[in-house]
Amino acid sequence: MSDAFEITEQCSGNRFHCEPGQSVLKAMEQQGLKCVPVGCRGGGCGFCKVTVLSGDYECGKMSRVHVPPESRACGEVLACRIYPLSDLTIECRPREVAETATQQTTTKSMR
Repeated sequence: MSDAFEITEQCSGNRFHCEPGQSVLKAMEQQGLKCVPVGCRGGGCGFCKVTVLSGDYECGKMSRVHVPPESRACGEVLACRIYPLSDLTIECRPREVAETATQQTTTKSMR
């Protein structure tokens, strides 16, 4: 695992390893961590939003509705669509914020 990057979740202090080319969300799930809610795993639902506080990463495609360019410029990204290029420090959204976003999305889709 010498090529793996260390990901640190700032609020909880949880640390886990992420292999090159592996999404941060997949690495979290493989190690049994539940730092963020999980939805589509494809960048469309916005449930797994995190803020990258430090480190370098690549981004896959993400919904602009959930991660507009100005948010992305501030480090807000979806854990399912980021791939570390170095060790990262991230901050996960509090569960109650994520649950509110889920309820709003559900309400909007029912209209």
